[in-house]
Amino acid sequence: MVKQSLTPDQIKEYNQDGYLILRGFLNQKEVSKLYQIAIDDKAMSKNAINVNDSTGKRSKLSLWYKPGDDVYGLLTRSESLVNSVDKLLDGDAAVCHFHSKLMQKEPKVGGAWEWHQDYGYWYKNEFLLPDQMMSVMVAITDANKENGCLQVIKGSHKMDRVEHGFAGEQVGASQRYVDLALQTMDLVFVEIKAGDILFFHSNLLHRSEANLSDQARWSMISCYNRASNIGYNESTSDSASITPIDIVPDEALLTWKTTGLVEEGAGFLAKEADMALK
Repeated sequence: MVKQSLTPDQIKEYNQDGYLILRGFLNQKEVSKLYQIAIDDKAMSKNAINVNDSTGKRSKLSLWYKPGDDVYGLLTRSESLVNSVDKLLDGDAAVCHFHSKLMQKEPKVGGAWEWHQDYGYWYKNEFLLPDQMMSVMVAITDANKENGCLQVIKGSHKMDRVEHGFAGEQVGASQRYVDLALQTMDLVFVEIKAGDILFFHSNLLHRSEANLSDQARWSMISCYNRASNIGYNESTSDSASITPIDIVPDEALLTWKTTGLVEEGAGFLAKEADMALK
């Protein structure tokens, strides 16, 4: 069964705030299947990249470009999710998958992420239209203040892109502009439950604290793009970033026989790759 379509008020909220939360987008069975496959996924583990924050705490992520018939690809390509993205992105060209990543913040050791805009990275790939790009975070476990949930500056996407530079091993936004934004815009802690999803604009300023709790925080983030928005300096020229998504029915996540990622077909980001290109 196709999930409920976005309402005009929800689309307005996204355009105004730069983000939108849908509660209970995945049911308990869907979340459980996604989590169980993720924690046992050898290809995902083998290709995980460690990223240190300024204090030395470490988060892990695995990033891949090509969505397949694995459990992650079926979610990324699911009809309701793609249709929602289509309603929120500017333009009318086909929706494409840029890349996805599994974010793993383990208890006590999971590191923080600096303030940044996703387009602060993607601008260097020479995508010209940030309104035609967005990220969708699927909570695989609960995310709260204690385990380092995402923080966003409400409405900051309207600032357009701000300068980014290296902060340790990460690329972060100019702190001067972050401080100015916080003088007039609201800081929001995005506390969500497993199965909730968060849509956010490519220019929305966001960060997260380290995970100091006893509970892991796992999430999957899929990034989308319009076929008309070419990355002229996109290092993965054969990636799906300008190839229309092959949509699958929502029920495929539960009814199709699926496993974890197949390493050869996923197009993982190499461990030695520059993280500024992600």
